Amino acid sequence: MNTRSVAFSWQNSTRPWVVGVHHTVDAVRHRRPRATESVPADAGPALAYAGLTEGLDHVLPFLEQQRGPTGRRRRQLTSWADIFSGRAVPAADILAAGCLPGRVPSGPVPRSLTLPLRITLVVPLGEDAAGVLRRVSRKARQQHARELRSRSRSLEVATLDQDFALFYDRMHLPTMQRRHASATRSVSRATAHQCLFRGGVLFFLQESGERVAGMLCRQEGNGLVIRLAGVRDGAEEPYRSGTYMAIYILILQWAADQGLARVDLSGCEPFLSKGIFQFKRKLHPEVTLPRNHFAGKRLWLHVRRDTPPVRDFLAANPMLVTVPGGGLEAVYFHDAHRPPRTDLRWETPGVHGHRMVDLDAFMAGEPLAGPTAGPSPLDGVRPDGTW
Repeated sequence: MNTRSVAFSWQNSTRPWVVGVHHTVDAVRHRRPRATESVPADAGPALAYAGLTEGLDHVLPFLEQQRGPTGRRRRQLTSWADIFSGRAVPAADILAAGCLPGRVPSGPVPRSLTLPLRITLVVPLGEDAAGVLRRVSRKARQQHARELRSRSRSLEVATLDQDFALFYDRMHLPTMQRRHASATRSVSRATAHQCLFRGGVLFFLQESGERVAGMLCRQEGNGLVIRLAGVRDGAEEPYRSGTYMAIYILILQWAADQGLARVDLSGCEPFLSKGIFQFKRKLHPEVTLPRNHFAGKRLWLHVRRDTPPVRDFLAANPMLVTVPGGGLEAVYFHDAHRPPRTDLRWETPGVHGHRMVDLDAFMAGEPLAGPTAGPSPLDGVRPDGTW
């Protein structure tokens, strides 16, 4: 096994012993954690991220995107005691800390919540290709049926090196650059070729015989993991036309025909305002914790100040929090001037309920109340869980 394969396995392996060693190494590396302060260029709360370095790639860029333009960042060494006591980065209005298993404070801290550091969206199969469509939201399913015919769509499995080059250079990289710009995070070309393409599956979506989108997947046991995606030249039109949804649906159907048990749609940050979460929710996935080293890691969110920008930010970004005994619940903040963002839906398997949290009570330090409601039926969902 060469260096690239070792590095890839280190980040993605689900073997318990690898995950355990990863946590041990993390504990040594982050004995003196760093904190990064993010000062807004204009309006919005001052943010800070501290702790595990993965959050600098995933969490902080998302929080900044939701907050607005960043004026500057400042980094400093701190300690876990200062993070949890409020002494770290005193100018921050909201502090997010990426924590190892067992590191989050055991007792309640006023104005704080515990989230998973990352979530994964998985579609269980066990049905034929036609049955897969029942999982898809009605509107997306109807659009898919219309455009499958009108655009002559089909799925292609590609195996040549030049196919990989077309996908990575003309689809994946332009799409990441257009959608994420300087915040783009991806797998290097060499690693993608060696650790994903070799032994994986490369799909292209064709429209009237032309390749317009692609996804590079890795097969793990009896499941398929979607790792890299893109549309030709990073164009915006495929998102409006339903092209991106179509390739997901066709890959799910392909996997069902192959007898695979699940398709991992990849993960994201635990916020309902994350666009990819709302998009993939249309496929009725199960929200789970990752099976690799992210599984036990948590995001501890501490609100330092009660200001209008802080309240705006919290109300605009409902989140998924961990609950005692396991599981996830959606939290919606609101007050007399800020209604809860119920347009950002939470209902999908793996999220066991939601709670409406009054910002006045939260800012006063009151603990979160119990769930507002348990699992509620999705609009149009059948008793077997399909749409």
